[in-house]
Amino acid sequence: MSSNTALLMLDYQVALAQEGELCLAPPLAAQVRERDVLSTAKRVLEAARAAGLNVFHVRLAFDPTYRLRTNRLARFDGYPANQKMKRGNPEAEFVAELAPLEDEPVVDKGAVNAFIGTPLRDVLAAEGISHVVLGGIATHLVVESTARHASDSGLQVSIVEDLCAAPDPAIHEFAFAKTLPLFGTVTTADEVIGSWS
Repeated sequence: MSSNTALLMLDYQVALAQEGELCLAPPLAAQVRERDVLSTAKRVLEAARAAGLNVFHVRLAFDPTYRLRTNRLARFDGYPANQKMKRGNPEAEFVAELAPLEDEPVVDKGAVNAFIGTPLRDVLAAEGISHVVLGGIATHLVVESTARHASDSGLQVSIVEDLCAAPDPAIHEFAFAKTLPLFGTVTTADEVIGSWS
């Protein structure tokens, strides 16, 4: 296994991936459940750890002032107004089955894209990583934005289809059929695990 590969786990957070009182995106969480994304992601995460890959966990988690967020669209205004997705809030935490280990970095972002306003690209370069494997929710948001940026930054990109979900299955299907193949290699959990053994 090449040490130039990193697994990026994108926005597997309670508010987005777990149905219940802390959920802020019920249609997305329902698709995560229906597609069995969390158990598949756990299998890939465990395989990456066993193969000795670098693993980075990325989440939407705002600073207490909410002023460090780079995305200033109106749809993001509800977060500071309601004090949601603040670093340390329970809804902003990673789901338990995909929680980072102590030696796995956590990248907090204030935008959709995992690279904007974060040190992630510089850290990947410092670690000698040239290939990123992406899984996350939602497909058309963090996954697509991160894949585009990674590709334009000179990284080799693999996107694991069954690690992803969108609130509408048609959006997910369109992204994987039409958009994401323009920015990387579309793959599956079984294929990527097989490539690490």
